[in-house]
Amino acid sequence: MFIDKVKIHNFKCYRDFEIIFDEGLNIVVGDNEAGKSTILEAINLALTGIIRGKSIWNEISQYIFNKDAVEEYIISLSTVPIALPYISIEIYFGGNENPLMNGDGNSDRNSSAEGFCFKIAFNEKYADEYEALLSQGNIKSLPIEYYDIIWTTFARDVITTRSIPYKSCLIDSSEYRYQSGSDVYLSRIIKGTLEIEDITSIAQAHRKMRDSFINDPSIEAINTKINQDTSLTDKKIALSVELVTKNAWENSLVTQLDEIPFYYVGKGEQCVIKTELALAKRTSKNASIILLEEPENHLSHTRLNQLIKCISKQYAEKQILISTHSSFVVNKLGLSKVMLLDNLRITKFSELSEDTYNFFKKIAGYDTLRMILCKKAILCEGDSDELVIQKAYMQVNDGRLPIEDGVEVISVGVSFLRFLEIADCINTKIAVVTDNDGDMEAINKKYEKYIGQNQNDYIKICVDEDIDTGSLKIGNSNYNYNTLETETF
Repeated sequence: MFIDKVKIHNFKCYRDFEIIFDEGLNIVVGDNEAGKSTILEAINLALTGIIRGKSIWNEISQYIFNKDAVEEYIISLSTVPIALPYISIEIYFGGNENPLMNGDGNSDRNSSAEGFCFKIAFNEKYADEYEALLSQGNIKSLPIEYYDIIWTTFARDVITTRSIPYKSCLIDSSEYRYQSGSDVYLSRIIKGTLEIEDITSIAQAHRKMRDSFINDPSIEAINTKINQDTSLTDKKIALSVELVTKNAWENSLVTQLDEIPFYYVGKGEQCVIKTELALAKRTSKNASIILLEEPENHLSHTRLNQLIKCISKQYAEKQILISTHSSFVVNKLGLSKVMLLDNLRITKFSELSEDTYNFFKKIAGYDTLRMILCKKAILCEGDSDELVIQKAYMQVNDGRLPIEDGVEVISVGVSFLRFLEIADCINTKIAVVTDNDGDMEAINKKYEKYIGQNQNDYIKICVDEDIDTGSLKIGNSNYNYNTLETETF
């Protein structure tokens, strides 16, 4: 079983949004504020009922609703009130059949679909109270107090998160939540790796620790001393340990790494440990999705490479969704897994050739994401070419650098065609500035897909067609008069 599709309605930046996933690894990239984190947050919320580490039951607020939907509702109150906005997150499953979740209770009205819907909506039992509030005419925000939360399968059965046969683990290396000194996320992950017998053993050991405290001779002596100092009551006063629930060990035990409390360990190491434990989770009865928010945060290049290797080995068995701003992460894990999120739309790179996928995997240092995320780019061969282009741009644009106008200048070596193949997927405006090296026939053949009758609106090949010659030699070789540096200086 895996998540095949997610549909989001009125949750944060998404008014109506749909995204389709692959069974194994999925990588979401996009500019800041594009909505990458919101996708991960929505999936985790629907599967667990948890938002920002807390139960959604206590965290419902107007701020998690789509701003446009809320404003539309508030404005309508002055004329003809429209229905209160609601949030829905639909999770569609693929893979193994689950007849208990099969039905047409979804927005697609697809009777063969399997999944469930998470909804935050107005509870009709408050209809009379809401009508009375409307009649007063002073509503300036969503009446959240009348909202309720419900999970329903596509078979229209009401369920809880415990009934969902698919679990999620959200790991955000920039966010840490502690409860009684223990990392909340890590505690959940560790608990998920344990068998029922292991959890029972921990609970029993925790109870014995409490009993040992009560029966300690020094504690008994202290209790005797306390009772000697009281005379106004005939009841026995004693120091003790609070009676605990069966899961109290989760809050009172602290995870350690080499005898150091987990929350004192470096953030990069914390991220690696939580990710590795989540990937190794032995919950064979339930499938799971790992949600990784920018795994490159706090990690050195070496540690990041180790983490990527771990992810690469595991995504055949687990569904993994990663959001990232790292070209290295994207290249190493594969451009074929990448989804570009731009203006609330998804673009995939499935049409790239196998050679291009493999090229960027092997040579992962190229800034592919710089081009994927930019609005315009100039591609050149080397560092000196880049400096020439930067200078030329400044001279005709009042001293502004290209990046100040949103134009990326990227050195790509001799891999122009690899980058142009990516540009073909996203229709980004690209200018290729290249040398003719004294052979225009070779240049025309190399870029035949982008010049003449094949030229398109978003890719332009810029090359000096004149062939310059001279008598200068370097050793036994003729000097190349047809480079960008030579033409400039």
